[in-house]
Amino acid sequence: MSDPLQAPRGTFDILPEQAPLRLAVESVTRSVLESAGYQRIETPTFEATELFSRSVGEATDIVQKEMYSFVDGGERSLTLRPEVTAPIVRAYLQHGMHKLAQPVKLWYLSSCFRYERAQKGRYRQFWQIGAEAIGSDDPAVDAESIALLAEILEQLGVKGLQLRLGSLGGPASRGRYREMLTSYLRANEDRLADDVKARIDLNPLRAFDSSDEATRDVMQSAPLLLDHLDQDDLDHFAQLRSLLDSIGLAYSIDPTLVRGLDYYSRTVFEFNSDALGAQSGVGGGGRYDGLAEQIDGPPTPGFGWAAGVERILLAADGLPEPEPLTVLFVAFTDDDAATRSAGFALSAAARRAGVPTQIEMAGRSIKGQFKHADRLKTRFVAAVSSEGIELKDFESGQSTAFDTGDAALAAVLRGRGVS
Repeated sequence: MSDPLQAPRGTFDILPEQAPLRLAVESVTRSVLESAGYQRIETPTFEATELFSRSVGEATDIVQKEMYSFVDGGERSLTLRPEVTAPIVRAYLQHGMHKLAQPVKLWYLSSCFRYERAQKGRYRQFWQIGAEAIGSDDPAVDAESIALLAEILEQLGVKGLQLRLGSLGGPASRGRYREMLTSYLRANEDRLADDVKARIDLNPLRAFDSSDEATRDVMQSAPLLLDHLDQDDLDHFAQLRSLLDSIGLAYSIDPTLVRGLDYYSRTVFEFNSDALGAQSGVGGGGRYDGLAEQIDGPPTPGFGWAAGVERILLAADGLPEPEPLTVLFVAFTDDDAATRSAGFALSAAARRAGVPTQIEMAGRSIKGQFKHADRLKTRFVAAVSSEGIELKDFESGQSTAFDTGDAALAAVLRGRGVS
């Protein structure tokens, strides 16, 4: 039986003291992406189950094991989103964004849901930042998007970053390679893990992701897709690398890099951090030029990535200490109604003047109120009495007396650069 006083396994509460760091991730993401023309989008928490089964892939662990799906009162199968790219492409198609100047650049900060083994930095409800550029197959889209994620991670102080880069080719290259790889896996089937055997026909490339030791030994000698790309795919990959080289963004080419979603084509990439141990992925993505067609849209190229907020925070070093949320604390030396009213009016005037203000509400002694103000790391305490207001500046140590009942104190605070 579940405990109603415990959050469900694999989920977590974002407590007030943790919120400023998450806000820093959002702030940096917004600044970097919006400066490059990306605009924010948010999609519903749940979508039609078919959206994910057709886009993410029937053979993926996400669809087979990890989705939270349910039937609603209208007998429709709905799913809590396990990822955000497919919903954004759905929104692009539904709202006629193809009529806008292309590529349409979108970013998001959204929660996702997957039933997987809970571990440090990987939860069943998790948050992602992400970016999607839809409507262009230019390798400059790929390069810019990768560079923007690198800038975000750098600004957030993520340690030990390495960029891995690969290409899955287009449909023609991948189709021929798939047949070659399938034959190789069939020839070595007796040495493969059961889950790899089960999806040889559905998605043989996922064999490269296996953690099974015997399977990994088999894959050491497997043919590599990068050795069998069409010239167009090779040219696209070469242009991407040239653009990344031009800005000095270091990377290593990984011919075995396979993302966990079936819709990827051509460019795939992943950022890893030494700070995260074996589960080192911070964020990644790639090109998905066939995704729109998989959900009954017209051919529409796209490129995108996602990065886990929890993973970023685990790997980040030197995130700024959150600034105090309270600048002025209104205390009371007298406990009569007139004094209370004067203090309440003062707090309202201070907030209108742009000064973050809290007011005593727990019946503490004046000594206790000053201790509480110290815990809040506030700069000023306004001690209100029947005789007036004494403003204590903890930074300078000075005290100033004011009359009760007007906004002069708020004006003084604003004049001191506190607003």
